[in-house]
Amino acid sequence: MRIGVGLPAMVPGASGADVLDWARTAEARNFSTLGVLDRIVYPNHEPLTTLAVAAGATRRIRLTTTVLLGATRSPAVLAKQAATLHELSGGRLELGLAAGGRRDDFDVTGTAFTRRGRNLDELVTTLRRTWGAGEIGPTPAAPPPVLIGGHSEAAMRRAAGLADGWISGSGSAEPYADRLTRLRKAWAEAGRTDEPRLVALAYFALGPDGSALARDYLGGCYRGMGRYAERVVGETLLTRGALARTAAEYAGAGCQELVLFPCSADLRQLDRLTDALSGAGLLGAS
Repeated sequence: MRIGVGLPAMVPGASGADVLDWARTAEARNFSTLGVLDRIVYPNHEPLTTLAVAAGATRRIRLTTTVLLGATRSPAVLAKQAATLHELSGGRLELGLAAGGRRDDFDVTGTAFTRRGRNLDELVTTLRRTWGAGEIGPTPAAPPPVLIGGHSEAAMRRAAGLADGWISGSGSAEPYADRLTRLRKAWAEAGRTDEPRLVALAYFALGPDGSALARDYLGGCYRGMGRYAERVVGETLLTRGALARTAAEYAGAGCQELVLFPCSADLRQLDRLTDALSGAGLLGAS
């Protein structure tokens, strides 16, 4: 299982210099991927713009949205943005999409919250068609893989019916192995004979102030989401042992890549993560 790292682009107050320091350092330390998250009504950096800047500062590390709120975007514009980023980065983009769960993100973009699932289905279809037509933006020789995020049955069916794989987020009350069993069932019911790409994400906050960092950042990021927010905060990886156990659980269940997101933009968090993963023999694993 490969280990990627999230950029601190969602952390309030993170600067452009912080994000670029994380990107360059993660590549130098052999992390597999740079990940970004998405909100609209939140003081974060825009995900695709962030990845474009990170792409220019790096050469090899892969780029992924885990996840982008696709249903809040214009399908044609997103298709062009993604194809451009994929081409200019040398084919490094993986596009993770999800329906989203915050009404304010849809209200401010003038998109329909109650229709977000159907809009996401239509978006993926439009992306595939646009990338193959060559009329809007560059035509990638190999288009970006598309992954769908979410734990609901609808998300599982959407991944199986439209995408190349699935992203599991944090905050589920269900063990990862059980989520993956449901995904594989949906995959088989869709008549798929190929293997899904399997990605998961988790949050970390290491060191003596880790618990406070997790509460402050994630408590604010997920404010108003009740028990789900409590689970996200409670699942934050705070120790080297927790990192090792969680990575082993995901790898044992069949996860192909685990992307670890920070709760602070302080580069010492990446130092601690590198030390913990290297000590457990996990960094650079295939």
